[in-house]
Amino acid sequence: MSFRAIEKVFRNNHAHWVGDGFRVKQYFPLNQPETFYQRFSPFILLDYNEPFFFRATPFEVGVGPHPHRGFETVTFAFAGKVEHGDNLGNSGVIEPGDIQWMTAGGGILHKEYHEKEFSKKDRILHMIQLWVNLPRKDKMTNPKYQAITADQMGKYFSEDERFKLIVYAGEVNGINGPASTFSPMNIYKVDIAKGRTETFLEPADYNTGLLVLAGEVKINGDSSAKATDFVLFENDGKPFNITGVEEHSEVFILSGQPLNEPVVQSGPFVMSTREELRQAAHDFKSGKFGSLDF
Repeated sequence: MSFRAIEKVFRNNHAHWVGDGFRVKQYFPLNQPETFYQRFSPFILLDYNEPFFFRATPFEVGVGPHPHRGFETVTFAFAGKVEHGDNLGNSGVIEPGDIQWMTAGGGILHKEYHEKEFSKKDRILHMIQLWVNLPRKDKMTNPKYQAITADQMGKYFSEDERFKLIVYAGEVNGINGPASTFSPMNIYKVDIAKGRTETFLEPADYNTGLLVLAGEVKINGDSSAKATDFVLFENDGKPFNITGVEEHSEVFILSGQPLNEPVVQSGPFVMSTREELRQAAHDFKSGKFGSLDF
């Protein structure tokens, strides 16, 4: 059997701080050409906060109120607790296995912190924030918020528990994820034991990549990928497989149908034209997104 070829492996060793609560490695768009917006559409940004130890503090730790327009922010919690609040009154805390899926649409202000009691303890935070582009026709849609808990996810556990599949969005091997999306995509996590091999098939036109969260795996039987490696596949319509190398490995997989539309990004805004970016900045500065006091 021939497999979906690997186009590139990103090994990002540089981390930076987002606010004072998230120490992230950004795989894209940082250090990627502007054409990468099309290459990995509809996914715009991937920030990975690998497991990181924080000391206890009585103070808020995170990112204060800030705007977004034109896309969705999706936060996946693997360890720790993240608290969200926005100026539309949505709020919630995500714990390990949960996700929060915020559609910024036409404009929203939000903030993200370590949950208050969690921040008072020595702790480990492990999470991903993903930005998902909206189709041009939906960029000014009404903002909304999906709080999805671990028990709502689509799941498959093998009888020997050497393979676990968690589906957040889309459909994978007959398992459906709960998230509502504006364009077709499959987002899922694989937990795999040493020596176990599992095969996955994504549509030929879907842009597909994976991030190794823990351990080490073989891709297609020969290419090794270790924790914090991001693997981008070619779009050749072939299956790919994952084999566990260490006793326990975890892999996060993104696959989505490209929007095939113009993309421009500036700070917290992702639009289709430069004029739309200027309008977004003007609307924020003139108060049309609402008050930062929430």
